Amino acid sequence: MNPSQPAPFGLVPGAAGSPVLLHVPHSSRTVPHDVREGILLDDEALESELDRITDSHTADLAARASAACASTPWRFVNGLSRLVVDPERFPDDREEMLAVGMGAVYTRTTLREPLRPPGADPEPLLDRWFHPYARAMTAAVDERLAATGRAVVIDVHSYPSAALPYELHGTGPRPPVCLGTDGFHTPPGLLARAEAEFARFGGTGLNSPFPGTYVPLKHYGKDARVSALMIEIRRDLYMTEPGGPAGPGLGMLASALAALVDGLTDE
Repeated sequence: MNPSQPAPFGLVPGAAGSPVLLHVPHSSRTVPHDVREGILLDDEALESELDRITDSHTADLAARASAACASTPWRFVNGLSRLVVDPERFPDDREEMLAVGMGAVYTRTTLREPLRPPGADPEPLLDRWFHPYARAMTAAVDERLAATGRAVVIDVHSYPSAALPYELHGTGPRPPVCLGTDGFHTPPGLLARAEAEFARFGGTGLNSPFPGTYVPLKHYGKDARVSALMIEIRRDLYMTEPGGPAGPGLGMLASALAALVDGLTDE
């Protein structure tokens, strides 16, 4: 990435004493022109793929929740589509999504159709976007640790009401709100708070259809001061699928997220 160009992702400051970092990695539909040239889809097919793959309105959800909080959380927001790089994947063969062509750099679509030419080199995209993103997110977590002695990473995602072909766990439950957890980084109290706040939407489920949560590799499995939870909201709760406008459910979800954040900040 050219250092003279602004990063397409960034940290939105919150309150100095807040340990909470809302992470929004998949909300954008932006694909730079030069990256678009390496994608096999025509314009219509690309727009359809963006409808399916984008966690639409989640950046707005996080922004609304932040504005409603008594103590504003920090936000780390990706300004590029996950079709450029997916910052939440491992950059190597540890990533199980490689089986369906959806590692750090996707080679297949949600319909398992070719997205990039066979043998396309992922390294330029990793060097330009993935690694700088990882460094910046790591720094954001380090800053919360230095300021407050702890960091709470809340991943804000959404998922379609009907399973897509790429999903490895698509035959499992699809609750209104899926909570992704990690055995080391998700303490029982964090999970219980989220279950209580999101129960009003018809219930929550654990790790289905999407398991796990995001923690920078520097801290993953090593630093218990970093806690984390992934919130996956089923899209029919707040928007017209697959890529349509948001509805009134967005505001109600933002209120629940704000209540969760305030509870975590007051611990």
